[in-house]
Order: sequence, then structure tokens, then C-alpha cells
Amino acid sequence: MTPTERPAITAYLAAHREAAVKLLAEVVRVPSDNPPGDCAHHAEVTAGLLEGLGFTVERHVVPAAAAHANGMASVTNLVVRRRYGDGPVVALNAHGDVVPPGDGWTADPYGAEIRDGWLYGRGAAVSKSDISTYVFALLALDASKPSRGTVELHITYDEETGGELGPAWLIEQGISRPDIALCAGFSYGVTQAHNGCLHLEVEVTGRSAHAARPFTGVDALESATAILAALYAWRGNLAGRASAIPGIGAPQLTVGLISGGINTNVVPDRIAFRLDRRIVPEESPEAVEAELRDVIGLAARAHPAATVTVRQLLLARPLMPLAGGQAFTDLLCAHASRVMGEPVIAGGVPLYTDARHYAAAGIPVVLYGAGPRSIEEANAHRADERVPLAELHKATEVVALTLADYLA
Repeated sequence: MTPTERPAITAYLAAHREAAVKLLAEVVRVPSDNPPGDCAHHAEVTAGLLEGLGFTVERHVVPAAAAHANGMASVTNLVVRRRYGDGPVVALNAHGDVVPPGDGWTADPYGAEIRDGWLYGRGAAVSKSDISTYVFALLALDASKPSRGTVELHITYDEETGGELGPAWLIEQGISRPDIALCAGFSYGVTQAHNGCLHLEVEVTGRSAHAARPFTGVDALESATAILAALYAWRGNLAGRASAIPGIGAPQLTVGLISGGINTNVVPDRIAFRLDRRIVPEESPEAVEAELRDVIGLAARAHPAATVTVRQLLLARPLMPLAGGQAFTDLLCAHASRVMGEPVIAGGVPLYTDARHYAAAGIPVVLYGAGPRSIEEANAHRADERVPLAELHKATEVVALTLADYLA
């Protein structure tokens, strides 16, 4: 497909820049931290804002039992459908849940302050900016009057806990079955591959004893220390397993959470730690888990009196391009290159996202949206998260033009 300049789309977006910023500011100002994951209020506010822009909004409430089982208090997913005629169905997915703000901010995390051309706030870059981008791209598409296809807007609320109640739930419930999907990303890169992720919890159980007579107990921390040392030593091998896909890099291993012990003067009877293993697209998730369990099991043999249990908490499979998505990806790259004024190519990122749920259902998916060049520049998941408003407008134009060409 050949990218086309469309003056009606460009003119519409130029005339509605303030409205796009206003929408972004409104959705940033309403907290939707996950955890705790009580996101139904944000969904209702967002639905009201979209209805004010003329959209018909479907509210799909996830049953409370399912939300609680996934560690969330409430989830309502929003779906908007714009049908122009027969043809492919394109889904635009942005998530409204965000990580908690944490400390170190120089701006109000929910203030949507604009400073030096950047809008600051939790979720400004990941991924509330994409709500504004996709909404105004869809409104601009209306101005170009396409004659075929359907565009759906999916605003979901559990990306930070894995996406099982967002895109995966919409597909499983038969609420949506698009032919291709576009998910949140950054404006200087088109992403068609990303890492997977494995979370394991390792629990070491011993037997408590008085610190004056530690030999009468079984020190769970001693065994856990041996396992951790083995994991850290093994981690050095990962550098030689780098992905061939640009932007992915090598697999990573992080131990991010440790708990246990009773008191300073008591031999610890239980130690638990959780690890995060990033999986590059060339790896088999099942083989990765088996290898980790082997490393843990071998180290545990040095302390046979302790009991070691390994439990899988999360397995997110890597994302790879599917057949049928290349034409859309090529259009995105072509329009982005022209609008950004420099080559924008398709590659990979070392993150994992809920875009993988579309791919798992056989739906080609690509990631692109508003943002600077990197998650570091955006302060994503850190204090002072921010998005450059100039890039918000550019990304919106890229998405609108790509949709218009794809449905032409």
C-alpha cells in the first residue's frame, strides 16, 4: 500500500489540538492506580468524556469474582465501534490503568501540569496519551469519510496486572474479534515484537529455633541464600542469548521481592522470594521455566533438610509478527517517517504488554502511539512521567492517516 496525504484529516487534527490535550488532561486527573485496581470510576468518567465527543460507548463490566481473583477491585472495559462498510475490523487498544505514582515527583501526579511543552502526570505516557491519540484519530477518520471497514476503540483496565481481564477477556467473551489490532507504544518506533515474562515464587521452608541453639532448627534463609547465589551466578550466561530482533537485547533475570523470618533472635522457618525472567522471542517459555527449576533444584540439594516449593505466578508469552499484519505495519512506518521527519522502522522492545493477547488469538498486532523516543525519556513508571504534546499531535496524525489508507 502507498501512503497518501489526506488534507481533510490533517486540517481536522490541526483544528482540534486543544481538545486532544484537554481529553488527555481529564483522564490523567482521575486516579486509576493498579494496584489497588479500583478502576471502574475512571472507566465511567472516560465513557462520559467520549459520549461528549459523540461516541456511543459500550460498558463491559468484568464480574467482581473474576476481578478479585486477578487482584483487582473493579474492572469495566470500554468499547466504541465505528462501522463504515464491509471490510476489515481494526481495534485500537489503550489501557487506562496505571502503576501507583510513588515518590520523587516535582509535579502533582494527577495534576496534568503542562511544562515546557510536556504534560506531566501518572499515565501521561503509559498509556492515557494513547486514549487521546486513538480517540482523535478516529474522529479525524470520520472527517475523511471512509467507505469500508470498521474501527473499534478498546479502552481496557488491567494491563498492569497482565491483561487477562482486558483484551483477553473481550476476545474470550466474544465481545470483539478484530482482524488486526493497534496497541499503545511510542511515537519513534513501531513495535511488532516484544519479550515474554515468567514470574516464579520460590518458597523455602525450614524449622524455627532459638538463636542460642540454631543447630536445633533448619535455617530457611541459609538454603534460600544458596539458591539465590546459584541464580545470580547462572544469570551471567544470559548475556550470550541476545535476540536477533533489533531492540530486544538479551534475556534478563531479577529477584524483585523477598520476605520471611520471625524475629532477629529466631532461626527463620520460611523465606520466600519472587523472580522475574524476561523471555526473548526466540526462546521457549516452557524450556525457560524448566531450566530455572533445574537451577533452583540443584542448589537446594545442598540443604536437604529444607523444603523448596516453586510456584508459577505469571507466564506472558513473547510477541512475534503474525501473517496478515505487514501491510498495516508498513503503512505505519511510512506515515511515521514522513510526519516525524526521520526514518521510523519496525522492531522490538524488551518489555511485555497485553498486546500479546491479540496475537494469542491469532490477531496480527502492532504497537504505536504517542510518546517520546524511549520509556526513559518519558519517565514511564517513574516519578515525573510525561509526554511531549508535539509528539501527541504527530502520533495522532500518523494513526489517522494509517487507518484511512488501510481502509481505503
